[in-house]
Amino acid sequence: MAMVRGVLAAAGAALLMCGLVACGSSPKATQPSSAGLVVNITIAKGQVTPSNATLHATVSEPITLRVNSDAVDELHVHSVPDHKFQVAAAANQTFQFSVDVPGNVAVELHHLDRTIATIQVRP
Repeated sequence: MAMVRGVLAAAGAALLMCGLVACGSSPKATQPSSAGLVVNITIAKGQVTPSNATLHATVSEPITLRVNSDAVDELHVHSVPDHKFQVAAAANQTFQFSVDVPGNVAVELHHLDRTIATIQVRP
């Protein structure tokens, strides 16, 4: 029994270390989540991150755009149905939507005229 506890403790420590290493890495632009696709967007000094990314989602999956911006702009999601979100010059803005029809969906900033990502939506 003590040996089993030792093995479980070692496995738990290994999982904890993997989690800590992942937390210490640089933030990613996209993160898979049990709540759907999350896209972290930064708009700073005329630069946009991510830019021209290719992402994946499924029909009706929640998609969340988390935006930190130093400029006012408009996000446009070219999907069925389409979505428009007003971006303020502010941190921690969250916009959520889903796509009803499979296909390639462009997420663009209108004023900066940049494509943030193309989301390949599967059935």
